[in-house]
Amino acid sequence: MLKADFLLRNTGGLASLAGPAPRTGPRLADPGWIEDGVLAAHRGRIVFIGSETDLRRSVSAVPGAVELDARGALVVPGFVDPHTHLVFAGEREDEIRRRLAGTSYRDIAAQGGGIVRSIAATRAASVDELAAGVTSRLDQMLLCGTTTAEIKSGYGLETATELRSLEAIQVAAGHHPVTVVPTFLGAHEVPPERRQDREGYIRTVIEEMLPEVARRKLATFCDVFCEQGVFSVAESRRILEAGRDAGLGLRLHADELQWTGGAELAAELGACSADHLVHVSPEGMQALARSGCVATLLPSASFYLRLGRLAPARELVQAGAAVALASDVNPGAGLSPSLPFAMTVACFGMGLSLEEALAAVTINAARALALDGEIGSLEPGKRADCVVLSSARLLDLLRVGVAAVQTVVKAGRVVVADGRLAPG
Repeated sequence: MLKADFLLRNTGGLASLAGPAPRTGPRLADPGWIEDGVLAAHRGRIVFIGSETDLRRSVSAVPGAVELDARGALVVPGFVDPHTHLVFAGEREDEIRRRLAGTSYRDIAAQGGGIVRSIAATRAASVDELAAGVTSRLDQMLLCGTTTAEIKSGYGLETATELRSLEAIQVAAGHHPVTVVPTFLGAHEVPPERRQDREGYIRTVIEEMLPEVARRKLATFCDVFCEQGVFSVAESRRILEAGRDAGLGLRLHADELQWTGGAELAAELGACSADHLVHVSPEGMQALARSGCVATLLPSASFYLRLGRLAPARELVQAGAAVALASDVNPGAGLSPSLPFAMTVACFGMGLSLEEALAAVTINAARALALDGEIGSLEPGKRADCVVLSSARLLDLLRVGVAAVQTVVKAGRVVVADGRLAPG
């Protein structure tokens, strides 16, 4: 008999998302439903998923086991957010108001806004202050069903603050239920004081920041904002190759505001993920599909930036690429911590079905973080991370403003109960 210290019963259906990852093509739309399914876990890992009858035959609850009644609601894997910028200080409300009045993000950035606006406040903040901000934002994401999140540095743009930002991520992760994947993004922008010495700043990133990040094991990934006026394809290649040489995995902000060839570069270098892709080319789509690099789309960012277009999710799926979704939480353009909101924009603006969007925030998002062997689906051996919805209707995830998440389970422990953070 299998031992279990956590049992989840009385579900209205369970989306396993089981099987090989990533999901592409027609498989993207198959959630792997188990009608009236039940789940058992032991020491944070799933040991059983299936029918109540088979559970009674093969699983024995240990003394003190927790039993959770789903009350007939649907259960899905914990949501995975593979692109966020949670570590920053200062807000940019005035810029948001300017965008509402019709000013473009590109114009705001050219006038000293955007990323560089967050630098001064972030540089002035302590590790504890930055960690407190990360913790608060992780709380918001957890309430929306996110159980794993990638977090980038990138608002320091000097060695000391980049390292302090990564330390803050580490501090917040140490006491929060959400699993955190840290990413070094020293190449988020060239800071204003280095604009006349771009090459010198790139050397600082490569020769000073990256070695120290790697030595102190502060990040899992290296990322670059590959965009006209930010970092070119050639510059991005140099930084990413240095990151790879330092032992970090690769990610890339690609083709957001216009086509640059970022998707093609991500595929060439074997990056885990190419993100944004609003202006990805047909050749870039094919390159991503061939390479296995995940196309991580950020519909909420395009919505809040008022870009006037969204990434071509349907075309990427048809090209055979693995598509994931992320929130892009940040101080200027990622205003929602909710992956259900990102799913909503992806469904109604990008042409994904609800089932495809679900796979994009679970198993494919896990693949974008190279964690698909651990999370993203409900299968024996994986972490017991799951979300109990508020009803038996998957469609309720798309009802913006309605609480769609009833309970969140992280590693076999209830961390959100009845829509509120659980104590401890």
